Amino acid sequence: MTSVSSGKSFHDDAAAALQNPSLQAALDKAGAGFLATRSRAFASIENAQALCEAAERVRTRAVHDMADLLLLFEQRARAQGVSVHWAETAEQARSIVLALCAGKRRIVKGKSMASEEIELNEALLQAGAEVVETDLGEYIVQLAEEIPSHIIAPAVHKTRAQIDALFRHHHGGRKTPEGRVRSSQTLVEEARRIIRKKFLRAEVGITGTNMLIAERGAALLLTNEGNGDLSAIMAERHIVLAGIERIVASEKDAAAVLRVLARSATGQSLGTYVSLYGGTGRGTDGTEKPRKDMHVVLLDNGRSAMHGGPWHDMLRCIRCGACLNHCPVYTSVGGHAYGWVYSGPMGKVLSPLLAEAGTDARLKRRVAALPHASSFCGRCVEVCPVGIPLTSLMRKLRNRHFERPQGIKGWKTRLGCLGVRLLFAHPRLYRSLLALALRLLKLAARGKGHVGRVAWLPGIGGWTKTRDLPVNRSARAAITLLDDV
Repeated sequence: MTSVSSGKSFHDDAAAALQNPSLQAALDKAGAGFLATRSRAFASIENAQALCEAAERVRTRAVHDMADLLLLFEQRARAQGVSVHWAETAEQARSIVLALCAGKRRIVKGKSMASEEIELNEALLQAGAEVVETDLGEYIVQLAEEIPSHIIAPAVHKTRAQIDALFRHHHGGRKTPEGRVRSSQTLVEEARRIIRKKFLRAEVGITGTNMLIAERGAALLLTNEGNGDLSAIMAERHIVLAGIERIVASEKDAAAVLRVLARSATGQSLGTYVSLYGGTGRGTDGTEKPRKDMHVVLLDNGRSAMHGGPWHDMLRCIRCGACLNHCPVYTSVGGHAYGWVYSGPMGKVLSPLLAEAGTDARLKRRVAALPHASSFCGRCVEVCPVGIPLTSLMRKLRNRHFERPQGIKGWKTRLGCLGVRLLFAHPRLYRSLLALALRLLKLAARGKGHVGRVAWLPGIGGWTKTRDLPVNRSARAAITLLDDV
């Protein structure tokens, strides 16, 4: 596993992202759409909270019984003629897939964050295979030689003008008059023409999965473009790459998760295509007949180490992306600033834990600081459809980071921590200094109305370098309250 960041830290990449006008334009446009569609999707149903609670119960049971359900899945899948492979590490998963693709040169892929996690494309390309991402967003970032910046919308950081230029570079074609950017529909049709030819020639199709259904021994795939289905059925061999936490007990449980997954991810009541893939299907005579050559690779890569411990709740994640869309940090800097394939609040927890299972020391150092890149506003917890306490998990990771040797680096950080510790140990001193700070902020704030602005303050240059600090004019009430305590 390797980092893809351009800077030495999240701070470096975030600072660069804030100064990137095209990125900011893309994030602003996409962010508003995500929030509006999700809000409408849940507002349109009366029992939204009940649906989320049902999905949370399903995922809680599934994670608790994960070992037993995985064994049941393996038994049922193999009974249908599906080959099941266990991969403890990313290296093992790559080796398994490379062996299954030996002698095959034309490979198409559906969207799979697990394949990004193990850097599967790079391994296949080095082995001499042609690998084509067939999800439109994944296809765009593949052409750009980037990783996805969002787990649902991989190319959310790209503007239409950038995509147009990218397609012209790789596909050829004449320039439009006066450099006019082509319409979204035109770009989609162009990508469809290119990718359809790849489907027709494919020897191996690789997909991820939204859920593994233990009782059926089948993999469930939810898509909007149909590319996952074409990847699964057009090639001679179908390989499913799945994290072991993707397991659920039954189709009924899967349905409970589906009711909130699309609503949280894209604002739809359900994805356009919902497919189940197993080893057998009914023929025209009604009898069970073997389907094509199918393999499921069960990826651990640090997940089992999370089970039953302080990070256990993170295994419930259904990869809907809602926490990213509502995070003020993610929506300001985008996904690439996080330095790996998982970004936003879920990435701040998942990336450090999964990186520990690998051997890339640079990546471990890079993502260890991600839990600190949070305002702790709690919006991620509010919108998580399966109730993952993301801010609590981030706080635990922060505490662990500081408890380790050399966890607090730099004399400024050490001095600041000592100062905060001193203030918290002496409430009167804390209240007095806070009251003084509020008075100074009130005097420094410029602007009329309820909220003033402070353009610069010592000690918070990281904030004021890119934006003003808002100061509520009702600070007087807070001062009065402190004086009365």
